[in-house]
Amino acid sequence: MIELADMCCIFIRLLKRFCFCFVETISVITNDGRNIVGVLKGFDQATNIILDESHERVYSTKEGVQQLVLGLYIIRGDNISIVGEIDEELDAGLDLSKLRAHPLKPVIH
Repeated sequence: MIELADMCCIFIRLLKRFCFCFVETISVITNDGRNIVGVLKGFDQATNIILDESHERVYSTKEGVQQLVLGLYIIRGDNISIVGEIDEELDAGLDLSKLRAHPLKPVIH
């Protein structure tokens, strides 16, 4: 049976291979429900992530998505819930001012 530490090492090796091939825009969902989008610039063995040109997308049911500029941003690995690659063509075609959604709730442990 694979232990959690072994799974983390496998994940980090895959992430390193992914990062050396190309630099991509990613979306990070944090444990407190924030959605941060930026260009992945680096990470470490604790899955701390460095994002450049980042912004937070704040969702609301009453108005469109607000984008708060963050710039160069570091997210602690223990605060990361999900990391995903952004399809930049698809993302550029979205009209975020017309998009409505409930904000994400925090992760409860």
